[in-house]
Amino acid sequence: MMRSLLSADYPRSRVVAALLVLIVVALALVPFAFPGARSLSVAAKVLVFILLVASYDLLLGYTGIVSFAHTMFFGIGAYGVAIASTRMGPGWDAVALGLAGALLVSALLALAIGLFSLRVKAIFFAMITLAVAAAFQTLASQLSDFTGGEDGLSFKVPEVLQPSFELLEDGLFGVSIDGRLLSYYLLFFVVLALFLALLRIVNSPFGRVLQAIRENDFRAEALGYRTVVFRTLSSVLAALFATVAGALLAIWLRYNGPDTSLSFEIMIDTLLIVVIGGMGTMYGAVIGSAFFVLAQSYLQDLMRWISEGFAALPLAAALFSPDRWLLWLGVLFVLSVYYFPSGVVGRLRARALARGLR
Repeated sequence: MMRSLLSADYPRSRVVAALLVLIVVALALVPFAFPGARSLSVAAKVLVFILLVASYDLLLGYTGIVSFAHTMFFGIGAYGVAIASTRMGPGWDAVALGLAGALLVSALLALAIGLFSLRVKAIFFAMITLAVAAAFQTLASQLSDFTGGEDGLSFKVPEVLQPSFELLEDGLFGVSIDGRLLSYYLLFFVVLALFLALLRIVNSPFGRVLQAIRENDFRAEALGYRTVVFRTLSSVLAALFATVAGALLAIWLRYNGPDTSLSFEIMIDTLLIVVIGGMGTMYGAVIGSAFFVLAQSYLQDLMRWISEGFAALPLAAALFSPDRWLLWLGVLFVLSVYYFPSGVVGRLRARALARGLR
């Protein structure tokens, strides 16, 4: 059963396995173990990033394609659900139609970008995707009648996902079983299913060809594989999974705007998480997303606590001021890259392999 779920791609490290189990169990039990709106929102953000980062790892880590347009597909998914729900009102039909339309638009755009751009050199392709993403963000900001412009779109989700909905009047283990909780578990199970699907894809014959292209595209072409076709299919698949991640974010927030899903900061965060977790590992998306989002969400609080502890030392207190949390986040990233050049998962797997060979 476990072999089937993990597509025979085991963590291959006890530490990695322990971290994965800890993160999955924590995400599953967050509403009951850490009740509160903030912890639930952080956990939901971790789930969305796991799917977004895993889809980008398919593109960057497994195929070797550097694209800066990935958040464009993320935004398309979010806008698809937001626009459909705004026009049609709250209902599963609006969510389904919005998601289906977003998936179609993302597939066509990814196909067009792949066919017209993947034949050029990597640096030129990266620049093309950056230009396309910037143009799409500008378009979304200016089409006020359609996308809400800079203000974005607020909408209602199906009744069962609304905070006012209560499934059990008495709750469960002291936690109210309302629409917010149901929305969270919708995210949890959809992300879990799609992550396992991505794991299956990268460990299929198709995924092996992608890795061969990443290592040496000329050799893969000489062996008879149409590298442009495989790279384009990889781009389309990655775009579709990113689109679903965007749709899940919109359902959770019940809002979407340019800064919410199309910001270039999201693209940078995604790239950082792939590097921190480990490119071409897929499990790195889980560990990297959890560590990064937790640091992003709670580092400022930790620094405030440290700063208060150094109240008698003005210089130390100023150094650990909560206002400098971005500085320390950057320091943590530099240290993680220095000590884990192949990512957390890559380093831990290599260490486990070295111990096994002794």
